[in-house]
Amino acid sequence: MISKKEITELREGIDNIIGQKILVKGIMGRSKTFEKEATLEKAYPNLFVVKYEENERNVTYSYTDILTKTVEVEVFDGEVYNPLALPHVSPKKYGY
Repeated sequence: MISKKEITELREGIDNIIGQKILVKGIMGRSKTFEKEATLEKAYPNLFVVKYEENERNVTYSYTDILTKTVEVEVFDGEVYNPLALPHVSPKKYGY
């Protein structure tokens, strides 16, 4: 289960890279994936906004999209893309 603390840690990490070039990878459905370069535009309490370079389109993603690995984000450091550092996600606990 994703905790509030994990979302807060991820949000703080996203806040630190606003304005940077990123690579967004995700699943579009039926085994179709995408990989697009973008710029991290803004971050809000529940979501963040990226602007894709190829079509100048803004798209929003939630922090849980990253924590559940629906979307992967890599940050450009000037030479290569490196995976965004994720907080440790606690394993789901069952009550039995």
